[in-house]
Amino acid sequence: MPFNGLPSGNWRIQRFSSNGDVLVNLDAIQDSLQLAVSKSVRIFPKGIDRYQIFTPFHFDDGDHFVIILKKNAQRNWIITDEGHTYMHMSYDMDLSSLNSGNRNQIIESALEKHNIQEQEGKIFADVKSLAHAGNVFYSFVQCLINITDVSYLNRERVLSTFMEDFKAFISKTIDDPARFEFKYIDQTRDPDGKYPVDCRVNGMPRPLFLFAMNSDSKCRDTTISILQFRNWGQTFLSCGIFEDQVQINRKVLARFTDVCDRQFSSLATNKERIRNFLAERMQ
Repeated sequence: MPFNGLPSGNWRIQRFSSNGDVLVNLDAIQDSLQLAVSKSVRIFPKGIDRYQIFTPFHFDDGDHFVIILKKNAQRNWIITDEGHTYMHMSYDMDLSSLNSGNRNQIIESALEKHNIQEQEGKIFADVKSLAHAGNVFYSFVQCLINITDVSYLNRERVLSTFMEDFKAFISKTIDDPARFEFKYIDQTRDPDGKYPVDCRVNGMPRPLFLFAMNSDSKCRDTTISILQFRNWGQTFLSCGIFEDQVQINRKVLARFTDVCDRQFSSLATNKERIRNFLAERMQ
């Protein structure tokens, strides 16, 4: 990955505390960080007992990780992101989604694996000795990379987190929990649950069947389920909410469109329209 935007000036010097004592040898620390991670790593002073570490690692939009070496309130050295990682992730997602489910498991696993801590959104690691800062720095960078993977999970994990997002959105949008039911099954005609409905919204003459669509197979199964409910003579309105409609096979989508009453191409980009649709149908 390209690396640019470094501050100018002479950085290969020692730094001094306010009373003139030599406390930090940037040459030695930088050599340690470079040896552990990359020759592109640079370290620059940003105040008293505070240094910014520039790395070639960045978020998906090109912004570089913020990594600071500093003394905390107890005068101990730590490496920290000062809350920047979560703040940056909040640009593209609701941070409350990180508190549970698969995303939370990924983050907790990354912190535990690399022996990194998190408190009030700030990620940090203790540096017991500046002579060994490189080892801590390596673990810290790896942890940040793992955590930011949550922003662009691989396809398999995105599919699993989409259902969590769908449920959270419905629960937040419909105030009365008695008005909706997740994983609805017609116990009379389908006791084995072969044709589940992701969410049934009731309290209207025609209940609303909501389906969370995140793959070709889910789209095919939902098409069959809608047709089966109609064969049974059920009166309902069907609605498909996609994770990303453009990822669905065109023929599969065409068959689904033939049987579904209403659909939204993406949950993430249509939340306000879906809210309005639900409010209108539930009157």
